[in-house]
Amino acid sequence: MKSAVEAAKEAVEQLVALTGRESEGVVGVERSEDGWIVTVEIVETHRIPDSADILACYRVELDSDGDLTGYHRTHRYARGQVDGRHR
Repeated sequence: MKSAVEAAKEAVEQLVALTGRESEGVVGVERSEDGWIVTVEIVETHRIPDSADILACYRVELDSDGDLTGYHRTHRYARGQVDGRHR
């Protein structure tokens, strides 16, 4: 895998497939020794109104071929919450 864009697309696709949840977007991409680390924002719970949705950031680790080697949730919060962490 050559580019950050490719890594981001792979991370989103694989995380959505594993969790069954909707991606809100990519909020971070960085190279690692063995591939890429991508931070993906996921909608964990839809609520009415949308401003009450619960979102989470997931750290997704990909190897140099773009295969997911691990992931975990790093932060969970209400949409619109501004606290300066992980965004």
